[in-house]
Amino acid sequence: MKDLERRAQVVRAAQGMASRGLSPVRSGNVSARSETSDDTFLITPTGMDYAQLSPGDVVAVGLDGSMEAEQLKPSSEWHMHAAIYRDRPDAKAIVHTHSPYAVAIACTHRGIPPFHYMVAVAGGHNIRCADYATFGTEALAENAVRAIRDRKACLLANHGQIVFGDDAEDALDLAEEVETLANQYWHVLQIGGPQLLDSEEMARVLEKFETYGQQ
Repeated sequence: MKDLERRAQVVRAAQGMASRGLSPVRSGNVSARSETSDDTFLITPTGMDYAQLSPGDVVAVGLDGSMEAEQLKPSSEWHMHAAIYRDRPDAKAIVHTHSPYAVAIACTHRGIPPFHYMVAVAGGHNIRCADYATFGTEALAENAVRAIRDRKACLLANHGQIVFGDDAEDALDLAEEVETLANQYWHVLQIGGPQLLDSEEMARVLEKFETYGQQ
C-alpha cells in the first residue's frame, strides 16, 4: 500500500481528535500530503467511526479532485483540504475540527483577536473567521483559503476551525492550541472583554516564536 506511514499518521490524528475532545462522534477530518505524489493528499473517509479506522480506509484524492473508484468516499470537506494544499505549499497536513469553544466563537462570526500573545502560534496577529458557506462546498473552500492566508489556522463561521502543520500530529497540536485560545477568549468575554496587545508587541512575539523551543 502506498503512503502506509502517512496514512497511519492520519488515522492517529483522527483518533486523537476524539481523545482530546476536539471533535464529537464522527465530526471533523484529517488529511496529509502524499509522500509519493505531489498532486495527491490522503484524507479520512466520510461518516466513519474514527475509533474503527485503519490506514487502508484513508482515501487518496488528487488536488484536482480525482480519485480512484474502488476507495471509500472521502470526507465531505475534501474540497477545503484540496484548496488549502493548492494555495499553500507549506501545508503538509490539515486538521478540521468542531471543537466546542472554536464553534461557539465562530458562531458569532468573530475571529480571535490578540487578547493573549499565544494567538501568534497560528502565524499572525489574530486568527480570522472565514465567511459562512454550506459545508462541503467550493464556496466554503474559497472562504477558508482567504481566511487562512498568511496564517496556519482560521475559524469557520457557524462551523468550527481548520489548521495545518508540518505533519498530522503537528496540525492536531495546533488545533488543540486554537481550541484552548477560543476557550480563554470566550471566558474573557464573560467578564467584559480583553485588553488587546498592540501590533508592535505581536510583531515582537512572532519574531521570538521563530527561535522558540528546540530548533
